[in-house]
Amino acid sequence: MHSTIFQTLADPTRLRIVEALRSGEDAVNGIVDRVSIHQSGVSRHLRILHEQGFVRVRADGQKRLYSLRPEPFRELDAWVAGYRTFWEARLDKFAKALKERSKEHSTKRKETSK
Repeated sequence: MHSTIFQTLADPTRLRIVEALRSGEDAVNGIVDRVSIHQSGVSRHLRILHEQGFVRVRADGQKRLYSLRPEPFRELDAWVAGYRTFWEARLDKFAKALKERSKEHSTKRKETSK
């Protein structure tokens, strides 16, 4: 499940399209203008993003409007959250070690300046 999310977003073109859609719903031509990729390429990547559940499509007359779906991003956030606590604990230890080292360095400088 997570590997599919990563595989989908690993493509630089699809990631650019996702970034372009962060500001809201847009038609293919608007996306083409924003990501500077040919219409056929944007359409192909939008199809993949739609099949993988990243975007929804809404018909508006002749236009097809695309927008991001929140569900895969929530899944990704939940997965990352499991690692966030691990890294926060490690970063807290690192910050403590830096603080102690800074104190030691400060003490040594005071001693040598006497």
